[in-house]
Amino acid sequence: MKLNTPKGTRDFSPAEMVRRNYIFDTIKSVFKKYGYQCIETPAMENSETLMGKYGDEGDRLIFKILDSGDKLKNRMFGDLSIDEFRNLNLSQKQHVKLAELLEKQPDVDKVPLRDIFSNSDLEKEISEKALRYDLTVPFARYVVQHRNEITFPFKRYQVQPVWRADRPQKGRYREFYQCDIDVIGSNSLLNEVEMVQVTDEVFSKLNVPVTVKINNRKLLAAIAEVIGAPNAFVDITVALDKLDKIGEEKVCNELKERGISDASIEKLLPLMRFQGNTAEKLDFLKTYLGENETGQKGIAEVSEVLQTAQKLISDKTVLELDLTLARGLNYYTGAIFEVRSNIEGTLSSSISGGGRYDDLTGIFGMPDVSGVGISFGADRIYDVLEGANLFPEFTSDSMQVFFVNFGTEEAAYCLGLVKQLREAGINTELYPDSAKMKKQMTYAHNNTIRFVAMVGSDEMESGKIGVKNMTTGEQSSVTASELITLVNG
Repeated sequence: MKLNTPKGTRDFSPAEMVRRNYIFDTIKSVFKKYGYQCIETPAMENSETLMGKYGDEGDRLIFKILDSGDKLKNRMFGDLSIDEFRNLNLSQKQHVKLAELLEKQPDVDKVPLRDIFSNSDLEKEISEKALRYDLTVPFARYVVQHRNEITFPFKRYQVQPVWRADRPQKGRYREFYQCDIDVIGSNSLLNEVEMVQVTDEVFSKLNVPVTVKINNRKLLAAIAEVIGAPNAFVDITVALDKLDKIGEEKVCNELKERGISDASIEKLLPLMRFQGNTAEKLDFLKTYLGENETGQKGIAEVSEVLQTAQKLISDKTVLELDLTLARGLNYYTGAIFEVRSNIEGTLSSSISGGGRYDDLTGIFGMPDVSGVGISFGADRIYDVLEGANLFPEFTSDSMQVFFVNFGTEEAAYCLGLVKQLREAGINTELYPDSAKMKKQMTYAHNNTIRFVAMVGSDEMESGKIGVKNMTTGEQSSVTASELITLVNG
């Protein structure tokens, strides 16, 4: 058997987990500073909770979970009697199929399920659950389900894995972690400003200069109206979202394939081709959209967010209006964000993104509750930090002091010292076997343990501990209390 992880997934070694936890801890520290509270939701949701929230392309990437046991077996391969079929909750189309089959075979006793159910029907029958695609839709479900326990506006953060049935490639995984914040129950644009502030602070702490691209779905809706294709808003946003990946020609071809007229595409080209700074783009939009009411509202919103946030962020972060930024998720209604690294040679894809959704909870029966959020892709951030050699030097995440084992008597003596150091909050380990010194020192080196403690018969008699600093090579003889001070200093 060839051992490997499924494509698009990875194992993480202790050294890699130290780095990943550095990212998680940094992000969480900023989230907490801004008042966000932690929640978690299950890895799986009911399929109906997820389906239809991400657009056609997103829905195709949802991992569905097959039902187990007899239900799966019966639904896929079972034969039912006519009475059993009539007791099922069949659709009108399925009733017609059953009637047609009985007309052709009036004496039949049992009917295969596959003769009545289409593939899509069977999929619903055998797959009631799915792995979550993102953290936002499960969060909306959580808010509706726990509405009586929540004080609005509700600020939550969530750091958990999500799954997408995507084609694995560099920077794109099937299982990856998202670090999300959302504010729900408030329409204020100050929340959008805070998203920019959090983004700036997270990446400043990680020492990654970034560009935060901002657009507004109201502007995109107005653009669809202005070019004469208001009913093709979703098709236009899905195609525009690929502009920087596939280029103008392929975007135009995709728009044609989606039924957008040549005249509408021609009107869209000036927007796709416009170059300029944020102020120039706003002036262009005012002319391009004219008196369009939705467009004017979008311009006002994006201008307020840009102007307010610009005064509050560091010079490491570039803030810009991106006229073609669309983010293909159907639930966005207002501001949308996308963050990219400004370090040359790192990933060109997004490392963070989000936006405003005005009625996502309405899908679950709680209308008119607006929210806004942003998600940090921990795996892509890891790749950026690794590619730019920006991770700090780490000693062992779990062990600070390592005691060499010289034998049974010495080990018994060291156990008391180990207990004393642990009670002082110092991660301490005693090697379990009295192996050769070279093997024990190699163990300490490979685990990047900073201090090696050596206690032989002389040290036991004097009450001292021989200590080697593995970073500097310096050696000293100290008491237990002095070792605690040395490690903590």
